[in-house]
Amino acid sequence: MSLGRVLVVDDDSDIRQSVRLILTKAGYDVIEAADGQLGVAQAKAGDNPLKLNAIVCDLQMPNMDGMEAIPYFRAQFPSSPVIVLTGAGTVENASILFKEGVIEFLSKPVDAPLLLAAVDKAVNQSGYRDDFAT
Repeated sequence: MSLGRVLVVDDDSDIRQSVRLILTKAGYDVIEAADGQLGVAQAKAGDNPLKLNAIVCDLQMPNMDGMEAIPYFRAQFPSSPVIVLTGAGTVENASILFKEGVIEFLSKPVDAPLLLAAVDKAVNQSGYRDDFAT
């Protein structure tokens, strides 16, 4: 039984692989996207949008960066908490994103215990954990 579904949006394949490994070992299903544009496309999935328990998103990416993608995710998936995982965060960006509804702002490299704590918090906050398991 899965603990929930997490969308990981990051242009660095090594980071995506690390996050996927950490989360799948903990019991989560992970969907990956290499930039914000692909993340939006993955989440939309045509007429059948994904049920996402949490979204982990980088800020600096090609095509559509996190500063563009995160407001979209928050508007279209208001029950799916967003966690920022970035190597280039600023206090200004963090302030803006917390106002957008981001629940956690993590720095790269990935710290497994911090990431798992943030995702667990997000999934519990989303209220989807029980729904997803059915």
